[in-house]
Amino acid sequence: MKRFHVHISVDDLAASIEFYSQLFGQKPSLTKEDYAKWMLDDPRINFAISTRGHEAGLNHFGLQADSDSELAVLKQQAEAAMGYEMSVAEADTCCYALSKKYWVTDPSGIPWEHYISMGESKKFNDPDSKSAGCCIPSAPDNTAVQHGSRRGGCC
Repeated sequence: MKRFHVHISVDDLAASIEFYSQLFGQKPSLTKEDYAKWMLDDPRINFAISTRGHEAGLNHFGLQADSDSELAVLKQQAEAAMGYEMSVAEADTCCYALSKKYWVTDPSGIPWEHYISMGESKKFNDPDSKSAGCCIPSAPDNTAVQHGSRRGGCC
């Protein structure tokens, strides 16, 4: 079963952890110096916050698959909706996890990540990746994917 994913950039991680812990009625399942994540079952969501790379607000949306077959279906649906090439990473280190993923951008420029996690990582991202700063991929001209008034760059 897939899990909806939301990533928000925040200014004050400690205050935001306290707020969202109260809002969700539980502590984060993962906390780092610059990142926190809640794996909620009701509603089924992977909710993440970080202080990396963006002004406060929406970073990106996504869908986390539980299997390669679910990820393949998500990819087919995105290709049908988008009608153009997407960014694909067979093995990407991002948000303290190793994942297989791809990115698409909606007509308003909001990045969507579809992925399956393959394990944990001790580092936030792979500095040698094609991503702009960490997770959100660079556009073909090597600038970050544009969304809203911000530039992409961190997961």
